[in-house]
Amino acid sequence: MDLQRIGSFLAQLRKERGLTQEQLAQELGTSNKTISRWETGVYLPPVEMLQLLSDMYGLTINELIAGQRIAPENQLTVANENIATVIRESPFLFKERQAYWQRKWVRDHRLDLILIAVLALSVQLLAILLGKPAWATAGAFLTMGAAILLNNRKAGYVEHHLYDENLPQD
Repeated sequence: MDLQRIGSFLAQLRKERGLTQEQLAQELGTSNKTISRWETGVYLPPVEMLQLLSDMYGLTINELIAGQRIAPENQLTVANENIATVIRESPFLFKERQAYWQRKWVRDHRLDLILIAVLALSVQLLAILLGKPAWATAGAFLTMGAAILLNNRKAGYVEHHLYDENLPQD
């Protein structure tokens, strides 16, 4: 999607209605800085705002995303092009969602991770103080095993949340 084109089109539509960015922001319940960011192509308005804008300007969301008015006979073609563009760009969205679920898992299991780290350090310290190198080796292997197990559980959690479409998003 061409954010610059969309932004220019949004600015044109606003000006056609004789609105300032401030006035449009008040109508939509947002800030004039947000309107400016949309119109300069910094980012795309969220879906809810696209719906409000399409209602306000009497256009389809498809036309807003295309950054131009579309003749009725071309609506389907342009809609298909817009969908193809979104699908092409979806790996970025996938990576964002993946990073979100990874961070969430770490946040939710922070206490477990801290406890395992403290336990591992305690075993190592005890092994050193008692002069038991075998304990240090065993502790290192147990720590690596716990890390592998936790990483595997995190991967399963992330995969479950990414691919199960019926799962409510936390």
